[in-house]
Amino acid sequence: MTPYTGEVTPGGPPAVRDLPSLTITKLSVGPMDNNAYLLRCRDTGRQLLIDAANDADRLLSLAGDAGLETVVTTHQHHDHWQALAEVVQATGARSVAHEADAAALPVSSQTVADGGVVQFGGRRLEVIHLVGHTPGSIALLYRDPSDDTAHLFTGDSLFPGGPGRTTNPTDFQALMDDLEGKVFGRLPDNTWFYPGHGNDSTLGAERGSLPEWRARGW
Repeated sequence: MTPYTGEVTPGGPPAVRDLPSLTITKLSVGPMDNNAYLLRCRDTGRQLLIDAANDADRLLSLAGDAGLETVVTTHQHHDHWQALAEVVQATGARSVAHEADAAALPVSSQTVADGGVVQFGGRRLEVIHLVGHTPGSIALLYRDPSDDTAHLFTGDSLFPGGPGRTTNPTDFQALMDDLEGKVFGRLPDNTWFYPGHGNDSTLGAERGSLPEWRARGW
């Protein structure tokens, strides 16, 4: 099996990471090179999709006969939900989003808040609300019961090299405060994070750059 690197390309094959209790499949979809993540509980086979961003046919093919139990949208920007309505209609999956962004989505969605839990099969994801990129942006934290590495799906709030885009100093301050307090302040360096576009990274690889990000303002 090819080692997981997190590197995917638009239209290219998925990258698959097998954890003791969860399989993570990463796929690049659409013209904006959005990452979609299919999570499968290895005990039950139940599946959850993070960001039905585009290319509904590819996402449905990826889910296969096992179908989808849940689709979580990390934030309200349209490039992260272009395939949401079609995927939900085809699978009957519930749609989940933060209460501050859910109204912008094209389907009725169950809402979650900071500290909430999204359950699928025998697995659970903790919701971390990160204000700034949008009012209702969320990250999703997974801790495998047999693995001490935390796994964090950050949407467009955190990338290798900096926080997500903000449009004013107030939003930038809010996002940096949340990243430093809720993410870097509580999770260890070996936490692997999976962003909404591009390659993955670890918190340890980025932690030393926090003062630089603050100083540059983006």
